[in-house]
Amino acid sequence: MSKTVLIILGLLVAFVGRKQSPTDLTNNNVIPRPVIISATGNSFQLNESTSIYITVNLPELNQSAKYLREKLQAATGYELKIIPTKETPSSGIYLTTVNNEELGSEGYELLIEKKLLTLKANNAEGVFRGIQTIRQLLPVAIEKSSVQKIAWKIPTGTIRDFPKYEYRGTMLDVARHFLGVEDVKHYLDLMAYYKFNVMHLHLTDDQGWRIEIKSWPKLTEIGGSTEVGGGKGGFFTQEQYADIVNYAADRYITIIPEIDMPGHTNAALASYPELNCNGQATKLYTGTKVGFSTLCTNREITYEFIDDVIGELAKLTPGPYLHIGGDESHATKTDDYIPFIERVQDIVYKHGKIMIGWDEITLAKLNKRSIAQYWASAENAKNAIQQGVKIIMSPARKAYLDMQYDSLSPLGLHWAGYIEVDTGYKWNPATLETEIGRENILGIEAPLWTETVTNRADMEYLIFPRLAGYAEIGWSPTDGKSWNEYKHRLASHGNQYDIWGINYYRSKLVPWSKE
Repeated sequence: MSKTVLIILGLLVAFVGRKQSPTDLTNNNVIPRPVIISATGNSFQLNESTSIYITVNLPELNQSAKYLREKLQAATGYELKIIPTKETPSSGIYLTTVNNEELGSEGYELLIEKKLLTLKANNAEGVFRGIQTIRQLLPVAIEKSSVQKIAWKIPTGTIRDFPKYEYRGTMLDVARHFLGVEDVKHYLDLMAYYKFNVMHLHLTDDQGWRIEIKSWPKLTEIGGSTEVGGGKGGFFTQEQYADIVNYAADRYITIIPEIDMPGHTNAALASYPELNCNGQATKLYTGTKVGFSTLCTNREITYEFIDDVIGELAKLTPGPYLHIGGDESHATKTDDYIPFIERVQDIVYKHGKIMIGWDEITLAKLNKRSIAQYWASAENAKNAIQQGVKIIMSPARKAYLDMQYDSLSPLGLHWAGYIEVDTGYKWNPATLETEIGRENILGIEAPLWTETVTNRADMEYLIFPRLAGYAEIGWSPTDGKSWNEYKHRLASHGNQYDIWGINYYRSKLVPWSKE
C-alpha cells in the first residue's frame, strides 16, 4: 500500500473519530418535543465571556436569569454576568418578553444565532419553560456538578413551543409512606425539567395524616405517627408545607393539596373519636386495604372539622385548587355520600378554592367550576361532562406510576395492569374513552401511590423514565407522535439520569446510550 493511501486513510479515521459540532437543530433530544423547529446549520457557543441580558424594565426576569446562570455554572465554571439592557444585544443570551397570544402563559420562542441566543415569552413563566429546553439542547455534561472541559455548543435555528394542555401534573402520595421536604423538592426539580406545572400532594389517608392542622393537633400527633408497614410516619408542619409551596412556585408549579374524604380517613378517625358514628376512636392502620373507613356524614362535628381543615389549608395554599378525594368510599352509603360531597363542595368554595375530586364525586351535583379526576370509571366521566365539569385524565391502566413495569418489577402493584414505558407513552387522552372528548379535558396527571415506596430511590424507580412520556403527552402535539422516534430521545436522557444519580428503570424497550 502506498504512503499516499496510508495518509488518506489516516485522515479519514481521524475525521470519523472526531466528534462533530452540532449544527442541525432538528436533530435534538428535547422532551417534551417542541411544536415547531427549524434549523440554520450553524452553532452558538457558550463561553466564559457570555453574558445573560434581560430587558431593563422587566425585573421579573431577573429570577429566571439567576436560575439559568446557576444551571450553567457548575459544569462550565463560567460566572455569567446578568446585565439589564434597553436594546437587543449583539451577542450572549437575551431573555425578554413578547406579546404573542398563541404562546399563552407558558409558551416561548428560541432564536438561536451564531452570536446571540434569544429567548422570548409573554411572561417569566414562559421564559422558565424555555430555559429547560436550553438545558436539554446543550451537551448532557451541562448537568454535571463539576467543571467539564468541552465545547458548550447549541445548533442554530428557531424553536416555537407551547403546551397542548393547560394542566400537566403528577401526584405524590405522602400518606401511605411519608416522604419528607427534601424528597418533595427533589421531585419538583425533576418535574420542572420536563415542564410540568402541577404537583398534587395526597396528604391524608387511612395510614397517615401528613399536614399540621393547628385547630386539630391530634391529627398529626396520633394520625401522623405511623405508615404502611408500621414505620414511624411523619408530617409536614405548616411552615414546611409553605416552604414546599414557595419552592414549587419558584419553578412555576402549583401545589394542589388533597384531604381525602369521606373514605380513606382512618388516620383522622383514630385521632378524634367524635368523627366516628359510634364515638370511639379506631385503631391506627398500617396495611394497604381500601374502602373500610368513613367519616360520620350525619354529625355536625364532621363538617366543623372539615371547615377547619380546609380553612387552614386554603390559607397556606395560594393556588386555586383544593382536592377532596372522594374515591373508594365503599363504607359510605350512596345516600349519605352524595349530600356529603355537595356540602363539602360548598365549604371548599366558601374558602375561595376550586374543588377537585376523583371521578366518584360526579355522583353528586357539582358546581361547573369543579373538576373531576378520571381514574377508573368512564361512566363517572360521562356524568361530569353532562354537568359541564372539566376532567383531569389519570387513567390507572395507563398513567399510574405505582403500577409495575412487568411481572419482575421489584416495586409497585399491578391491579390496573403492567405499565411498561411504551404503554405509558402510547395513549391519547382525547381518544382513550369515547365518552371523553378533547373539549372536556383540562389536562393530565400521573399519580404515584406509595404502598411499596419507602424512600427516594423507590420513588425514582417508579417515576423514571415514565415521567418523561407523560410530560410529552401533556405538552406536545399529537401529530407526528411516534414511540419509535421517542424512544431514541428518551435513551439519551438516561445519561442525564446517570449524572443526577437517579435510580431509574432501564427498560429493554429503550436503546439506552452512553455519552
